[in-house]
Amino acid sequence: MQFESRHFGSIVVATPAGRLDHSVAGTFEQGLVPLAADPQNAALVVDFANVDYISSVGLRVLMLAAKAARARKARIAAVALQPIVAEVFAISRFDSVFEMYPSLRDALAAISPDALAAYDASGN
Repeated sequence: MQFESRHFGSIVVATPAGRLDHSVAGTFEQGLVPLAADPQNAALVVDFANVDYISSVGLRVLMLAAKAARARKARIAAVALQPIVAEVFAISRFDSVFEMYPSLRDALAAISPDALAAYDASGN
């Protein structure tokens, strides 16, 4: 698994890649949960465009991040889910835990016009 994050205004975008399973859960948690808990981030958007599988352990990390974000009244969204990941989200009802958007641009547009402007200005 690879993991990157970047900021667009007050919105942080986390971008994991690969399989989110038991073998990477610790690394995923160490990267994601602090972003959700950081009071400087008005929202956390997790971009799943490059995630091809998520296990129950990966979902546990997402739940920890959602709880951290909600504890400080921040928004949390998931975008660009691949079909298998979307199916896991639907079965586990995580599509009701996260705001769901088809693309990162759609999420930023819905959450923060300033973040969308920063995203567009970055050449994306």
